[in-house]
Amino acid sequence: MVKTLPKQGETYFLNLRFILILTVFIGNAIEPLIHQMDGLHALFLWIFTFHMPLFVFVTGYFAKGGLDGTAGRKTLLQIGLQYIIFQSLYSFLDMTVFRVENIHRSFFAPYLLLWFLASHMGWRLLTLGMRKLSPTTQVVISLALGVLIGYLPLDGAWLSFSRTFVYLPFFVIGYHFSFDAFVQFFTKKKRMIAAAASAALFVIIALWGLQMPEGWLFGSMTFMQLGHTEWYAGLYRLALYGLQFASAAAFLAWVPFGQSHLTDLGRRTLYVFLLHGFIIRLAVVSGLYSYIHHPAAAMLLIAGAVLLAVALAQPIVRKMARPVVEPPVTWILRLERMSIGRTS
Repeated sequence: MVKTLPKQGETYFLNLRFILILTVFIGNAIEPLIHQMDGLHALFLWIFTFHMPLFVFVTGYFAKGGLDGTAGRKTLLQIGLQYIIFQSLYSFLDMTVFRVENIHRSFFAPYLLLWFLASHMGWRLLTLGMRKLSPTTQVVISLALGVLIGYLPLDGAWLSFSRTFVYLPFFVIGYHFSFDAFVQFFTKKKRMIAAAASAALFVIIALWGLQMPEGWLFGSMTFMQLGHTEWYAGLYRLALYGLQFASAAAFLAWVPFGQSHLTDLGRRTLYVFLLHGFIIRLAVVSGLYSYIHHPAAAMLLIAGAVLLAVALAQPIVRKMARPVVEPPVTWILRLERMSIGRTS
């Protein structure tokens, strides 16, 4: 059964989606400098407390429109094609143009940001597998899986195995999220308190949190890879979940409810997500970061990331890149129907 999204909810989450892709671009742009400038380090850590949890949450919310059936199969096929296309493109350019060495190139090792595509398929399939359970049970199970996956003696980056389970709770919550209940609860006063809490968290990180281990925020490593073999290591992940839920909920206060140009840009965030990695890689290999030593230059870098995110979300980019970013899959479904017809 296809669930219809409330119009206001769709607008709010499109606004949120573009704001989040801005934080993704900014976070990736400043990462090479975070150990040189404390301000950038604090911004980076603050962003990572909420941006991927919320991005997965938004993805789960929009999955209401077609998790199963023909729409669900079509989405899974498209995600699979996107993964194959961009995994190949990034690897090819690294070998021929960027000349990046010491990278393990394999379809089983998602390239940089492409982990999200591999995990997105996993989130959809896992949520489908739990759909007969109550929403509360699904959330509890997904939280338990997110903790338990850290104990497995494996490479967490393999097919984004670790991140799939670590971020699963956010996808499940997004899928079952009630926007109407959210509007009734999130009054103007509560939004002001939440915005203040979000800003306060940034200040706290800047003053006392720069020693926070970044690996925990990435969600890509097991406890052993993070240097923790204690039986109680899962408690650290539970504590991190608490931080991420609080930070994500507080950040929602910054998102406007009304429709605007931001809403339109939010419809094309996939293009920013999949294409901005080429820009980041080009900036790194060009030596750009060797010229950034002053906070003013860092501010220009952040402004450039924002402008480029807006540029990549323009209709002209979608028109030119759509065959690659949103590859058609109807031909696969047609072949499938023809194959079934021959065997029946």
